[in-house]
Amino acid sequence: MAPSAIDKQIGNPVWVDRDALRTDFTLAMSAMYKAEVPLYGDLVQIVSSINTDLIHQSSLDPKVLSLRYGDAQSARLDIERHGAIRLGTPHELSTIRRLFALIGLFPVGYYDLSAAGLPMHATCFRPSTEASLLKNPFRVFTSVLRPELLENQETKELAMELLSRRKIFSDNLMRLLDLGDIQGGSLTQEQGRELITEAIKTFGWQSTAAATHNEYSHLRSEHPILADIACFRSSHINHLTPRTLDINVAQDQMKAAGMQVKDRIEGPPARVCPILLRQTSFLAIEEPIKFIVEGGSPLLKGSHKARFGEIEERGAAVTPKGRKLYDELLENAMSQARAMTGDGVDLSPEAMDELVSRIFLAYPDDWDELRRNGLIFCTYRCTAKGLNTQLTLSKYNLEILVGSGILEAQPITYEDFLPLSAAGIFQSNLGSEGSPKEHVACPDEKGMEEALGAALEDSDELYTKMQNDSINECSSALHISIDV
Repeated sequence: MAPSAIDKQIGNPVWVDRDALRTDFTLAMSAMYKAEVPLYGDLVQIVSSINTDLIHQSSLDPKVLSLRYGDAQSARLDIERHGAIRLGTPHELSTIRRLFALIGLFPVGYYDLSAAGLPMHATCFRPSTEASLLKNPFRVFTSVLRPELLENQETKELAMELLSRRKIFSDNLMRLLDLGDIQGGSLTQEQGRELITEAIKTFGWQSTAAATHNEYSHLRSEHPILADIACFRSSHINHLTPRTLDINVAQDQMKAAGMQVKDRIEGPPARVCPILLRQTSFLAIEEPIKFIVEGGSPLLKGSHKARFGEIEERGAAVTPKGRKLYDELLENAMSQARAMTGDGVDLSPEAMDELVSRIFLAYPDDWDELRRNGLIFCTYRCTAKGLNTQLTLSKYNLEILVGSGILEAQPITYEDFLPLSAAGIFQSNLGSEGSPKEHVACPDEKGMEEALGAALEDSDELYTKMQNDSINECSSALHISIDV
C-alpha cells in the first residue's frame, strides 16, 4: 500500500507489514535460487503438481484431508519454503538476527549439531505466532561455526583469519538495519524494497572464493563444511525447500526426472497420521569457482559442492511426551541397525526403512489416540453443532466436548526441525553419507544466545500457547469453562 497524500503532507511514515515483507523476501529468494540452481525450479514444479493432485482428489473425505494436511490447504502451501544458511562468527549471527526480525522471523529452538560430528550449532528463524505462520511460514535453519570444537589449532586459526576478513553485509544493508532499530523494528515500503535487494546479495552465490586453493583444500581436509563456511564471500543459501504433501511420491518423481536423490528419506517412517518432519534432497551440484592466487596471478579454476535441492513433508507437532517416545523408538532402531551390521557396514536403505517402520508400530497412528494420549499438540474450535447447542453446565471436560461433537481438534503443524535429519542432509551433500557415527554431544545454548544477542524462544511453549489460546477462544464462544 502506497503512502497517502495526507501521510506525505504531515510526514507520518507508513510502515510496511512484516508478514508482507517476508513474502516479498521469500519470493525474491526463490527467484534467485531458481536462477542459480535450475534443478530447484524443476523440484518446485514436481512438488506443486503433487500437492495440487492430492488436494483435489475427490476420493478423499474433506475431514480426512483437513486432519492429514491441516493448514496445508490454506494459501500458505504455495508460498511455504524453508532455507538454510551457514554462518561463521557471532557478528554474522547477530546481524542476521537483526535482518530477520524486520521480516518477522525470530530464533526458535536450539540444535546441537556436535552430536553428529559437525562443529556447529543452530537455531530456526521463523514466525512465532499462529497468524503470521498462516500468512507465510518461511523459516531459515541457521547454523554457526563453533571454532572451539575444531581440534587442529592451525586449522582453527586459518578459518578465523579468513572469516575476520570477509564482509557479507553491504554498507547499505547495515544502514537499513540501523534505521529499523531507530524506527522500532519497522520499515517504510521503500526501505523494505531496498532491504530485500541488499539482503539477497548476502545469500547469493559468489563464484570467486575468498581463499586460495591451498587454504580451501586445507579446511576441506579438516571438514568439508568448514571450507563452505570460511572460504566464500557470501553466506550463500545452500538449499530452499518446498513443502510436499507426499514425500514418497515426490522422491519417486525426482528419481524419474534423473535427479541424484538421497537413498533414504530422513525422519519418521510414512504414516497415516504424519508427525514431525520428513526430508529428502537431490545431492549437491558441482559448481565452478575461482580461487585467488597470491602475487596477483590469474585466478585458479576449481569447483565446490554445497548447494542442493531439498523437499519436506510436515506433520503434527508432538508434545514433549510425544518427542520422548519418538526419540526412544529412533534410538531403538539405530541400536538394532548397529547390532545387525559390522563396523563400517550399513544396512541397505530398504532394510533400514523396514526396520524403522516395524519399530514405529509402537507409535499410535490414529489422530484421536495421539491427542488423547497427549502425544501431539492441537488447536480446538467450536463446531456448528456446538454453537447451536444449549449447554446447561458452567464447566465441561475437554474430552466430553470433543467426544460429543461440540468441539473439534486440529493437529498443529510442526514448524521446526530434527537435528539428526538436518545433520544427515548436510553430510550426504558434503560427500560423507552413511550411518550417523556416535559423537560426544557438546551443547552450548548459552553461547548461542550470547552470539545472537537475544534469548531463544522455546518451540514447545509456542505450541502450548497456540493450543491454550484456542481452548480459551472456545470457552468464550460457548460461555463456559473448559477443564483440560
